[in-house]
Amino acid sequence: MNAPRTRVQRRPVHGVLLLDKPLGLSSNDALQKAKWLLRAEKAGHTGTLDPLATGVLPLCFGAATKFSQLQLDAAKTYEAIALLGTTTTTGDAEGDVVHRCDVDLTQLTPERLAAVQQQFTGPIRQVPPMHSALKKDGKALYEYARAGVTVEREARDVVIHVLKLALVQTDQAHPAIKIIVTCSKGTYIRTLGEDIGTALGCGAHLTFLRRIDTGGLGVERCVTLAQLEAMPEAERLASLEAPESLLAQHVRVTLNSDNAARFLSGVRRRGNWPDASAVAVFGENPPALLGVGHIVGGELVPDRLLSPLEIQQILEGTPHSASMAHSGTLEKL
Repeated sequence: MNAPRTRVQRRPVHGVLLLDKPLGLSSNDALQKAKWLLRAEKAGHTGTLDPLATGVLPLCFGAATKFSQLQLDAAKTYEAIALLGTTTTTGDAEGDVVHRCDVDLTQLTPERLAAVQQQFTGPIRQVPPMHSALKKDGKALYEYARAGVTVEREARDVVIHVLKLALVQTDQAHPAIKIIVTCSKGTYIRTLGEDIGTALGCGAHLTFLRRIDTGGLGVERCVTLAQLEAMPEAERLASLEAPESLLAQHVRVTLNSDNAARFLSGVRRRGNWPDASAVAVFGENPPALLGVGHIVGGELVPDRLLSPLEIQQILEGTPHSASMAHSGTLEKL
């Protein structure tokens, strides 16, 4: 007879966990595991990372979920290895081999690599792979692919901001290309690896993919699920970054208590501010994040707001701010 499962007592948790997602785990599975470890009531991720990829996956909890779309839209940096001379059905090592050919290393000169690097830098067009979650007539492309059906896909415009290619060898001494790329959202790195292999005349598929940065959040700041699981509960909470960590690219505006209260009520505020499309708005006392907005014609316009309860919970969960919250200072907001 199986023992009954222990019911997890959920609680309000606000912040961002920068997770180094492990290989083979889906983004949602990683999210649910972290949510369980933190006993969080509300959580969401900032866009999926392929199960065969590792690296930066920002997970948002509580109030931070209001800003998750910002990371979905952010530029991302990946490190990948494309094995030359072999193409597969999926563009990675999970697929069946479609074609093999010998690789002529004498043709892979630094000048040739530089030319291909230039070819794929800047605005480019990609045909989404069949093995992707992109939907066609309400059905994910990978569902068609699993059924052996190939459907027409329109090429999509993406931007490769930075691309670096270098010839390397795998552990089995097979020639490969190391790819470091910073790209816009919607870029398929498997497709990029395949297209680079085609441009080099020998084909390629990815054997390694790691996201090392998203929107300025680097992998060096991440924790793993194993590390999180080994931590005492207080350390798990302390590993969360504040919700405003997602707003590093925003202009910062601080409001006094009267203006902060009105802003939190959804009222526009006037001030001597230059126009800005993305603004992170803070209260002055206590110094709490209120939400995000934009400035046009000297008016600060609210876009996404935290609730007074969320602000209070964040302050009470921050040791150096807890005394301000309990003293009633928050009531001024």
